[in-house]
Amino acid sequence: MICYIISLVLKDPDIKRLKKEFGHQRVFMEKIVKQSLLYDFYGELLTKHQRQIYEDAVFNDMSLSEIADNYDITRQAAFDLIKRCDKALESYECKLGMLERFDKIKSYTAGILKVSEELKKKSFDNSKEAEEISDLAENILDVL
Repeated sequence: MICYIISLVLKDPDIKRLKKEFGHQRVFMEKIVKQSLLYDFYGELLTKHQRQIYEDAVFNDMSLSEIADNYDITRQAAFDLIKRCDKALESYECKLGMLERFDKIKSYTAGILKVSEELKKKSFDNSKEAEEISDLAENILDVL
């Protein structure tokens, strides 16, 4: 499912269609968030050169002209490299699924926290175990 969503957000033809359906700003915000998450998980798998240019484009909001000038490449080369990085990151997620697993773990841990909080409310003796479960769930969410 997440591979389908990623492909919807990262592919240009779909972006144009999604802009019409959902609005220009929302689609680009989703794209930036998705790119950031994918980069957080898989960015180290890119080469140093790819990471530098990708960071400038996505995180530093540099134009293709600025990137081309900084790295002494053409605008087309910068554009192609960014697109290749997007596809590589998307491919890593489709093959490894770390982002999807991360979301599931976060969701399950939030559920554990909710149940432990309800258990603490219902327990007359303020169960030490419920408190411990709650603390562990909070610690996991902090790490994620």
